[in-house]
Amino acid sequence: MPSSKFAHSEKYRYLNGFSSYHESEAIEGTLPIGMNSPQKHPYGLYTEKLSGTAFTAPRTENLQTWVYRIIPSCSHGNFEPRESSTYNTNPENKPYEKIHHIPNQLRWDPFDLDETVDWVHSLHLVAGAGDPTMKNGLGMYIYAAGKDMGEHEAFYSADGDFLIVPQHGVLDIRTELGRILVRPKEICVIPRGFKYRVTLPEGPVRGYILELYQGQFKLPELGPIGSNGLANARDFQVPVADFDEDTDSEWHILSKFAGHLFQAKQTHTPFDVVGWHGLYYPYKYDLGRFNVIGSTSYDHPDPSIFTVLTAQSDHAGTAIADFVIFPPRWLVAENTFRPPWYHRNTMSEFMGLIDGQYDAKTGGGFQPAGASLHNVMSAHGPDAGAYEKASNADLKPVKEGEGSMAFMFESCLMVGVTEWGLKTCKKVQAEYNAESWQPLKPHFKRPTPKVAS
Repeated sequence: MPSSKFAHSEKYRYLNGFSSYHESEAIEGTLPIGMNSPQKHPYGLYTEKLSGTAFTAPRTENLQTWVYRIIPSCSHGNFEPRESSTYNTNPENKPYEKIHHIPNQLRWDPFDLDETVDWVHSLHLVAGAGDPTMKNGLGMYIYAAGKDMGEHEAFYSADGDFLIVPQHGVLDIRTELGRILVRPKEICVIPRGFKYRVTLPEGPVRGYILELYQGQFKLPELGPIGSNGLANARDFQVPVADFDEDTDSEWHILSKFAGHLFQAKQTHTPFDVVGWHGLYYPYKYDLGRFNVIGSTSYDHPDPSIFTVLTAQSDHAGTAIADFVIFPPRWLVAENTFRPPWYHRNTMSEFMGLIDGQYDAKTGGGFQPAGASLHNVMSAHGPDAGAYEKASNADLKPVKEGEGSMAFMFESCLMVGVTEWGLKTCKKVQAEYNAESWQPLKPHFKRPTPKVAS
């Protein structure tokens, strides 16, 4: 299937292409020709540059976008701390937000919907590593909201890029560069610094977020696969310019800065960009368009073949963050145990389930809107029921995961679990290990000794 079937119809237009140089103007003639910063813009707009990387980053890594707006972003009051004693999404060791580094396999029941909060206040850090102030590491979140953000509110994270994975409900996201509609089985990336407002056209929402503190998400190299496959660049969608002319209303700009919440007031909308061009922008992707690669002979390949996006460390092939999915796919391998093998991994693996059932966890404990964490070198693999089923299955071609979509946030870092994730949410399954792997039985049989003739 080349795309997902969505219950909520698309209502916006997009540009297509990952890491492409895009340009968009809501009024023809907004973008200067042959230059970026004219002395006087023909429509009286201000020129502003949004830099996702250092000016001197190599050309292949450089991410900059020029915007042409009615009032510059710097025109606001001072940022003041907001809810400083309760709002903390920083993976650090503080009295009110302890981080627990533990080797146990963890699994969570489905996280609750919360109809009392908006997008900003629905963010709960479950696990993370590193420090956004040093631009290293990542955070793994659950969001669950039931209210639109305020009519004159906008939010941005100075800490990192948000990779948003909806599980329930629809997100209507207005960004500075345009509008994006995001539904379950789509993902959306909002890079560091972009202001946006989230409304909920179908009511309560729930899902997962990976916040990347260092680097940016890229498409993985394809190596011997060739030039096509996995997530194809043409299937990523970028918003088109869309603006309001509002210079009279009081707006509240909310900033997540070093994990804490700040607020500034201004008398103009942040959504006043009439045109833009560049390489730094929000985007979305339909997971149904992922071109699955797999074995057509024997053995189960490494799960890296399911990587949608990656953010590499300074060591080639080792990711600060990979976003991996397990979509519907044909299994045809001969004489092969088809689910993932048992393994201990130098990478940490945080898994979630958008819909359906994951083939390596058939015992019923891994449910949509739930999650699991297998930290560095914590052994894991199929549960006992999945092992017995797969070991005795008729190895005919079979379509696996029809109607299902599981995903993984994978990282080379040792991930710590927050107090909220381990205790406050009250979703950790205490018997995860006991139910999944302790029932495994020995099947070892010694060879029959040969009788001397």
